[in-house]
Amino acid sequence: MNRLKERYNKEIVPALVKQMGYKNVMQVPRLEKIVLSVSTGDAVQNPKVLNLVVDELTAITGQKAVITKAKKAISNFKLRQGIPIGVRVTLRKEKMWSFLDRLNTLALPRVRDFRGLPPKGFDGRGNYNMGLKEQIVFPEINFDRVEKVRGMNITICTTAGSDPDGRALLEALGLPFRK
Repeated sequence: MNRLKERYNKEIVPALVKQMGYKNVMQVPRLEKIVLSVSTGDAVQNPKVLNLVVDELTAITGQKAVITKAKKAISNFKLRQGIPIGVRVTLRKEKMWSFLDRLNTLALPRVRDFRGLPPKGFDGRGNYNMGLKEQIVFPEINFDRVEKVRGMNITICTTAGSDPDGRALLEALGLPFRK
């Protein structure tokens, strides 16, 4: 079992029951999934770029990434409907816990000029969105083989019903928010 999941079950759940005043252990918010997505504008001219992005995201997460296609045509970007434009991975269960642990302990400390995550990333239902400007903060990426530095969007979905509950859960799990 993952060390972050063990800590969640043994320490964080009782602490959140006490802190948030829940009447039942089942009211404590849980992690549902983590979604990583990368969208590249280069893929319109050169679709083979997506294969490199798939390999990088697969190395980071340990799970095969899926290529996503454009839903709408946007003429200003020379984009037609159905053209492959991005890559996405949805992590659940053990892979989700191990990724969050690596994000906290390895990746976020390597981000340049990092002063904490912005608290504005919550969506009103306890889910959190954040962006990384570089994929090279993950130790699984070989810096010499990177063709172009790309950013990614990370969405952490929880069972929390409100932003304060979701923030309390993520802070207890170790995500560093700005004050």
